[in-house]
Amino acid sequence: MIELFTAATPNGHKVSIMLEELGLSYEVRALDLGKKEQKQPWYLAINPNGRIPAIIDHSDGDFVVFESGAILVYLAEKTRQFLPSEPKQRSRVMQWLMFQMGGIGPMQGQANVFYRYAPEKIPFAIERYQTETFRLYHVLETQLEGREYLVDEVSIADFAAYPWVRAHDWAGVTINKLPNLERWLKIMGERPGVQRGLSVPESVDLDDSEAADRVAKTGRSMI
Repeated sequence: MIELFTAATPNGHKVSIMLEELGLSYEVRALDLGKKEQKQPWYLAINPNGRIPAIIDHSDGDFVVFESGAILVYLAEKTRQFLPSEPKQRSRVMQWLMFQMGGIGPMQGQANVFYRYAPEKIPFAIERYQTETFRLYHVLETQLEGREYLVDEVSIADFAAYPWVRAHDWAGVTINKLPNLERWLKIMGERPGVQRGLSVPESVDLDDSEAADRVAKTGRSMI
């Protein structure tokens, strides 16, 4: 049994998608980020960084894993799925996983903050992070030329990037000039495991202006 501590954010959805794609049994513990539940002492004992997601693997001595990328790698290695064993292919998947972790996540996260949440709109900051997010999307666009997934077969790299890219509107970034990326979003979005993972836990509708307003007022971010 895997215990998943999560919320309806791109980083949270990475792991719920992975668990659904693997077909593993897991229990969901949804944290209320608006109430700072992730900062409470009981959760900091699980994840000292006070962020979601985190898991406890009760089938392996209650082993704790935090950081979304580390969780994806742990589950892939545990099940021998979605991470190739051949060294070069494994490295390629890891490179694109790190590309999301070190690039898309942080840059799009900042775009979210300045575009959606900042009490003062700072045009320079908004443009800076939206432009960099689009640049990173263009890197994905080039990589997806002639292939369905980021590295030949679907992998943890796709599961990591997809929840972020699908939320491009939330950061005010358009992708209508990136046909390969749009095609990849469609392919990923049609996977049953991905669809199930996106419903864990109950998601905020990014097209619902009232829901978006509630999110902004609580200070809850999309990271």
